[in-house]
Amino acid sequence: MVEKRKLQVEAILMGTVIDHIPSGQGIKILRKLRLLDSNLRITVGFNLPSKELGLKDIIKVENRLFNEMEANELAIFAPRATINVIDEYQVQNKFQMSTPEFIEGMFECPNSNCITHNEPVQTCFSLRYYKKTLQMKCKYCEKSFSKDIVAGI
Repeated sequence: MVEKRKLQVEAILMGTVIDHIPSGQGIKILRKLRLLDSNLRITVGFNLPSKELGLKDIIKVENRLFNEMEANELAIFAPRATINVIDEYQVQNKFQMSTPEFIEGMFECPNSNCITHNEPVQTCFSLRYYKKTLQMKCKYCEKSFSKDIVAGI
């Protein structure tokens, strides 16, 4: 018996593919990167079959090359996702996301008394795991929050 494999999502000439995103997290990544407001051609697959995850999301962004720092900021949504940088339909660079030590300017501090709400300073959170839960600590008010509270998940 011949195994037939069909691509679920079309290949791209040049750009970035974010693969192995846990099902349901793809839309959050699109929003956080503000990709829905861009002129970029984006191909998205939701709830695709995955041997590792059961179901996964995938995002392909044409003509935009992500760097490792940008990818790692998305690790709070998809810590085991893979970034593939594509050129001429070939993978030129591939890296696993890893949770960064700090995230700057990506999220608002949930503490309404934090100085970041009244002064022109960029938010900054340090990230660490505590009892298997990602905690984010604000650099300015020094309060810690779960990623779900900060990222609005």
